[in-house]
Amino acid sequence: MKQKALSLGFHKVGIATVQGSAKTSASERLQVWLALGYHAQMNWMANPKRLDIYNCMPEVQSVICVALNYYTPHQRPESPKYAKISRYGWGRDYHRVMHKKLKTLTKWLQEQEQGVLARYYADTGPVQDKVWAEKAGIGWIAKNGNLITREYGSWVFLGEVLTNLKLTSNQPHTQHCGTCTRCLDECPTGAITKPFVVDANRCIAYHTIENRTQELPQSIKPHLQGWVAGCDICQDVCPWNQRFAKETDVVEFQPYPENVAPTLVELANISDDEWNQRFRASALRRIKPEMLRRNSRANLEGSEASI
Repeated sequence: MKQKALSLGFHKVGIATVQGSAKTSASERLQVWLALGYHAQMNWMANPKRLDIYNCMPEVQSVICVALNYYTPHQRPESPKYAKISRYGWGRDYHRVMHKKLKTLTKWLQEQEQGVLARYYADTGPVQDKVWAEKAGIGWIAKNGNLITREYGSWVFLGEVLTNLKLTSNQPHTQHCGTCTRCLDECPTGAITKPFVVDANRCIAYHTIENRTQELPQSIKPHLQGWVAGCDICQDVCPWNQRFAKETDVVEFQPYPENVAPTLVELANISDDEWNQRFRASALRRIKPEMLRRNSRANLEGSEASI
């Protein structure tokens, strides 16, 4: 099964056994995080199914976790006139790439013997993907909330296949952040309130991608630093990413030419038709044209205010 996953192009694969009630300490931490309101307006995070994986598949015995490296070495221009787009959105929509591979893996698994149940997810269902990836030995959940792998840093997309097969589990990954606090120190809005806890209400990535209001909060605008679609600051400063990032071999993740260095003025005035053409096969379609214009204008306002 692991060889099949690797042959499909996944860069890492691991297995976690589901034993007894899957309500774990991770579920308890999620409930505390929700109670604090740190999910902001992401109400889907409060889906009760997320607390117990049996709610996603009552027959589940094993979770097959996979990771796909998406890093490319392109660098953004330094000039403040340019807009910044998170690396995850530079190329083709990762959902499409991941789902195609996961669908093939799931179909192959079901063909191995009669009665095999399998269901796949890639950021599309109420599964704590980072928790299960850590249990499966893929990597560890870092202080900035991302999952870090030894081989690729945190530049990976995660997916999983739930199955009723009893498979041999990998050892859970151990923590390797040590005493490093660069992600906490460099976050311009203090969104990482303490190690391993992120408050979406203060997060630039949340506000540029998920916040649907007409205007961004005044507490966020001065700290955008050019970001209009996500934010990679806590990943860019991570020593694991700086030392171990490797260029992906997935052609679809190579950046579309216009995504690495668009200007703020350009995106502040983008029309709905231009948005539709430019982001036709992109995960950035989640950021609607009026939101992209809002984010860009907020950056331009911040620049003018600083002058």
